[in-house]
Amino acid sequence: MYAIIETGGKQLKVQEGQAIYIEKIEVAEGDKVTFDSVVLVAGDDVKVGAPFVNGAEVEGTVEKHGRQKKVMTRIYRRRKNSHLTQGHRQPYTKVMINSINA
Repeated sequence: MYAIIETGGKQLKVQEGQAIYIEKIEVAEGDKVTFDSVVLVAGDDVKVGAPFVNGAEVEGTVEKHGRQKKVMTRIYRRRKNSHLTQGHRQPYTKVMINSINA
């Protein structure tokens, strides 16, 4: 059984027992989180939402918060003797999926 949830402006396919990395959410480590924006639930039968499946939710536990590897960008302006280097580390939250309720 799997579900497609929407969080952080993205849609993710999740299964029970799977660890997912999502955009950072303000929940303490070890706490439970519920995703009620379920777009699709598939198993023995398929339920497709318009836009979300009524009564469906995915439950998980927050394992940790962190930041991804640094992505470096370089801006070069020709004939101006100007260079700019910037780095960015995107914050994330790691969630372990416990159950899919449909």
